[in-house]
Amino acid sequence: MIGRRDWFARTLSAGLLAAAATRKARAASRFTMPGPFRGRVVSVHHPNSIASGAYQAGPVRDMIARGMMDLTGAGSATEAWRYFFEPGDVVGIKLNPVGRPAVISAPEVLHEIVSGLGQAGVKARDIVCYDRYHTEFQQAGFDKWLPDGVRWTAATVKTHPFQLDMDGYDRDQYMEMALVEPKADKNDAHFRRSYVAKFLTKEVNKVINLCLLKHHQSAGVTLALKNLSHGLVNNVRRSHATKSLNACGIFIPAVVELPVIREKCILHILDGVQGAYHGGPGRKVEKYVWEHKTMYFATDPVAMDRVGWDVIDAQRAAVGMKPVALAEADADSTFVKMQPEHVEIAGALGLGEFDTAKIDLRKVRLS
Repeated sequence: MIGRRDWFARTLSAGLLAAAATRKARAASRFTMPGPFRGRVVSVHHPNSIASGAYQAGPVRDMIARGMMDLTGAGSATEAWRYFFEPGDVVGIKLNPVGRPAVISAPEVLHEIVSGLGQAGVKARDIVCYDRYHTEFQQAGFDKWLPDGVRWTAATVKTHPFQLDMDGYDRDQYMEMALVEPKADKNDAHFRRSYVAKFLTKEVNKVINLCLLKHHQSAGVTLALKNLSHGLVNNVRRSHATKSLNACGIFIPAVVELPVIREKCILHILDGVQGAYHGGPGRKVEKYVWEHKTMYFATDPVAMDRVGWDVIDAQRAAVGMKPVALAEADADSTFVKMQPEHVEIAGALGLGEFDTAKIDLRKVRLS
């Protein structure tokens, strides 16, 4: 039999846990995409952020501190990180290994983000770095330079022919669309669904989307939105199954609109120290890398992608290439037409601000 004192203690404990859970839920909902700074994008340029192809830790540190402060209006970098994060949070960081070795997540950027989370009181063991494939994570070398105590995970080890491995995916959370691979069974609902990684649904309560400035031959650009849509769910190859069977325009926003992604992916940091204006997403980008020496910060991924899209088009124009939306297929970008309109469609779905007249782009130059 439970005594009155024990009953009271257990009831109080349960109440505190419920209150904590409610507080976490409210904290996440406060940041639900497009977050508290709809339309705001902070651009921070530092001419010394890269030298001889190597990121420079000091300038990167200054860029991230300034970007976080200008995004939030905080008086210090610590205060800016505390605006988003607090002790007890379990924070995921979505990395990107796809453009290896030329344009992938950089240790200097990741280390400074981890430092910022530490300033907010988030313990190293409560930081989880992630990408879809275990093999790609290791091939990119991410596991070798993670800060001490920081964990990493992946949704699956290998690539299934239809990308439908369910090892690390949640059967209860998915995006369903009448779109299947040509050889898939269109009557099997499993082939019409993209399931969300358990990393997002079960392991973390907030996510930092650490994305890159890069061209993509089917989506036109692969920035904040695509780093989420094609990194957090499976069965993504159906979105660009052939050079002409291309549905990135609607597939990307449909995935990012999932409530669990909108609620948990609260901060987007775009690493544009190096960018790729053509040849994406893979190895062909090496021919088209340029040093942009700029990072971008936002809670609004649509506004961020609109700005990044313009940056890539400007660089293409500088070398005599057509904008991504008008470019024809070539040897290094073989899709019939690219679909950067996924950014505008995401805006129409309420995921952020697409209209450049309503985007508050705040440019900072450091030295």
